[in-house]
Amino acid sequence: MIILSVQDIVKSFGIDEILKGITFSLQNGEKMGLVGVNGSGKTTLMKIIAGESNSDSGQVHKNKDLKIGYLAQTDDIDENLSIYEAMLQLFEDTIAKEKRIKEVEKELTHAKSDEEAIRLTNLYHRLNEEFMAIEGYAYEGEIKGVLSGLGFNEEYYPRLVKTLSGGEKTRLSLAKLLLQKPELLLMDEPTNHLDLEALAWLEEYLIQYKGAIMLISHDRYFLDRVCNSIGEILNGKLMKFTGNYTEYQKKRTIDFDARVKAFTLQQKQIEREKAIIERYRSFNREKSIRAAESRQKRLEKIELLERPDEEKQINFKFEARVRTGEEVLKVHELSKSYDDNVLFENLNFKLRAGDRVALIGSNGIGKSTLFKIIMRMEEADAGYTAFGANVDPGYYDQHHRSLHKNKTILDEVWDRFPKLNQSQVRGALGLFLFTGDDVFKPISQLSGGERGRVALTNLMLKQNNFLLLDEPTNHLDADSREVLEDALSDFNGTIIAISHDRYFINKFATKIMLMENKGITEYLGNYDDYIEKKNRPVEPIAEIDGISKTELQKIKRRDRASKQKLKDLKAEFASIEKAIMESENKCRELEKLLADPDTYKDNEKAADLHKEYLAEQDRQHEMYDEMAEIEELLAEFE
Repeated sequence: MIILSVQDIVKSFGIDEILKGITFSLQNGEKMGLVGVNGSGKTTLMKIIAGESNSDSGQVHKNKDLKIGYLAQTDDIDENLSIYEAMLQLFEDTIAKEKRIKEVEKELTHAKSDEEAIRLTNLYHRLNEEFMAIEGYAYEGEIKGVLSGLGFNEEYYPRLVKTLSGGEKTRLSLAKLLLQKPELLLMDEPTNHLDLEALAWLEEYLIQYKGAIMLISHDRYFLDRVCNSIGEILNGKLMKFTGNYTEYQKKRTIDFDARVKAFTLQQKQIEREKAIIERYRSFNREKSIRAAESRQKRLEKIELLERPDEEKQINFKFEARVRTGEEVLKVHELSKSYDDNVLFENLNFKLRAGDRVALIGSNGIGKSTLFKIIMRMEEADAGYTAFGANVDPGYYDQHHRSLHKNKTILDEVWDRFPKLNQSQVRGALGLFLFTGDDVFKPISQLSGGERGRVALTNLMLKQNNFLLLDEPTNHLDADSREVLEDALSDFNGTIIAISHDRYFINKFATKIMLMENKGITEYLGNYDDYIEKKNRPVEPIAEIDGISKTELQKIKRRDRASKQKLKDLKAEFASIEKAIMESENKCRELEKLLADPDTYKDNEKAADLHKEYLAEQDRQHEMYDEMAEIEELLAEFE
């Protein structure tokens, strides 16, 4: 069933026509990814569908009473509320119903007559049925599940919204949207500010989501897993393909080749017709002139095919000027804290020539800080880092802080490489799609993607032999990401990159380094290999040279004690898990009794059953709290 139909949407900004007659429809349960180069109009189209912006012409038809949720800015959340209070606001009606049920229950125990008792019993029964129909007993579990999935554990619950960072507020807005459960989810870059664990959770949530979804994302791995259709905006038009992102790429190539062939054949046909018309006219006879006019009319009625134009792509490669020695980087016993916030302690690892490493880890663990320490931009609290022989490091900062906002694009690059002439600098910028007067734009007026391309231009020209890349695919469209992947694959130096882009990691990485505050764990292979192997027991990298036999024995004793503690915790966890299952079964039995009208023939019995039900739920909450505490302890052994 079609729930949304978009017809001939046109939108211009000044003289620039961004959308040139967008037409498509969305089915119930469809999960559509919206792709296209930066600036193609994806966000503009989504805002029009959400009612946040108007089109110049065209229409958006929606099913009557279609509930749409749009991942907008965070200003719709009261910043003076705590995180948990902000989420509870979404369930005000449910909470009010729950409160009313408790009031009626209390009134029932103090009924002064049989008539009043019957009335209250009937009311209680009706309210309870309504409450169970909307799954009212589940709202707290839903809130906790979504918050936990998006990286907000219970320690976050009391924090005021106004104390959160920009990224945390974005995640909270996403949590609010998911808890609203609209029939159509509109999401603009929902994976921003999510670490890999939260990304995986969101994917599973959206895969199971019963409503329709339309999302904008450059995360190709995410698009592959979640979407069953892809809409590409190209030159103001939208082409829609069934299947996920990988299938779209194959179909797009086939479709483009077919359109090129059809256009070429039509052009040949037109040229042939024009030649025949000219030949008829050259005879200068009445019969031939009539034939020429007839063919001319037929020619004018031909519906001309548009030339299939592909968007221009960046085109570059990295090349190391000199070779490094075998050891490129050594990190030894490195520690870093900010006040009471310990980022990491006693990190140890080495990189060797030719390594292609993806550095992953939860947000806030200190990955970017580690890069800054390696590049001597920050100091460590303890330990050291050392480069090997002939190492010339090049650093890509995801925030592009090294760019000068008051300079033009041309000056920004030329001032760094004054030995190049203007033609050479313009040639390098042209590889990154900065041509003509574009090079005179000031850095301050550039988008995030444009700044990224300027930073990549500088990095390419430096010809470093060791690249440290901090989220290099941020702000790049999908096609540009693929060019970057190819450039890194062909690079003859060493790479370590921080990234949440799993598709990117799969393409370039031959080793994954998982960073935690307790150490670094290495996994050979790409991201998919890491997912496969991460549950195998792998010891954090550590140098044990110089440990005495006595110290080694102490370590072994502590290890045996830890293993026994781990065993005890797992046994306790299993016991609580079993008790919770028994409690849930009991609650289900009580729910059946409370839903039976015969129960309410005995008011006292009905009240007792409800009290027993609430007590069992409280017991469950306590057991879940105990289980959460044990899970935290178990996490320390991972």
